[in-house]
Amino acid sequence: MKTILRPALAAVLLALADLAHADYATREDARAFAEEIAARNQIDPAPIHAALASARHTPRVIDLIKPPATRAARSWRRYRANVLDRLRIDGGIALWARHADTLRRAEQAYGVPPEIILAILGIETLYGRNTGNFETLSTLATLAFDYPPRADLFRGELEALFLLAREQGRDPASYTGSYAGALGWPQFLPSSVRRYAVDFDGDGRIDFDNGADDAIGSIANYLREYGWRTGAPIAIEARLLPGAKPAPLLEAGIEPTLEPARLAEAGIRPASGRLPAAEAALIDLETPGAATEYWLGYHNFYVITRYNRSSFYAMAVTELARALRDRRATPPPKKKPARRRTTKRR
Repeated sequence: MKTILRPALAAVLLALADLAHADYATREDARAFAEEIAARNQIDPAPIHAALASARHTPRVIDLIKPPATRAARSWRRYRANVLDRLRIDGGIALWARHADTLRRAEQAYGVPPEIILAILGIETLYGRNTGNFETLSTLATLAFDYPPRADLFRGELEALFLLAREQGRDPASYTGSYAGALGWPQFLPSSVRRYAVDFDGDGRIDFDNGADDAIGSIANYLREYGWRTGAPIAIEARLLPGAKPAPLLEAGIEPTLEPARLAEAGIRPASGRLPAAEAALIDLETPGAATEYWLGYHNFYVITRYNRSSFYAMAVTELARALRDRRATPPPKKKPARRRTTKRR
């Protein structure tokens, strides 16, 4: 009997805990938030209260966004294998063929090469296939009011969602996306949609759900706004001379501040060629049980980390972009048609 009652009681207690969180329409913190953003933006608070009344507490998004209790060892090789695969290379080449003109326009307008835009789309959503199915209003309300470690960030994004919906003439509850509130093909948070999204196909609206054009232009604009430098290096593989001590250089962080002379004095060399005459960051890509890869990340590498603040992510974008560019330049040979077998008549 006890073995039956205890799980049942636990389920009831969990359900009651969820109910305590669920009614954002009556919660004091949610109501104060609605009044505050209405006053700040000089808009009617009633629609905000009404929208929050429909938001549902979603414990799953908290489970997904929390750091794991026991953090697995970082592994560059495992991360790379997950995002640099045949599916993403073939998909990127196919999208490049379908949207070559759009990618060319984006490069002309913003200076960002097509392969970088495609690599971000491939890693973020597999070219629009995996954009997330969490209701964004409920996701952001849950994280804004029931996840204290990052409440300030998500309250800002919830406010941006209300303003975005107002600007686009949409119901705030009509958006879906990731468990962190990111939207559509490029996985922009609502504040980034408002700040960086562009109507690149000229149809009078931003559409991140039903096609690639606006996503392509918006990613290029985002990178340009963060300082993308056309034609500048992104990253080069580094070689450490015997006796080199990388730790002090790694402590300098991911922002490129190390001058070529300092890198040379510390025993850091390019794996091939010469060091570019630009400041760099030393990047370590660790894999348990294998030698650490060292790279030099330049200004454009740092710009990619503004999209996702991870050196693994920026390196994966760089390598997928290179693979797409090389494959586009040298497409695989066409298969020869099979020979028709003939039978001799007797």
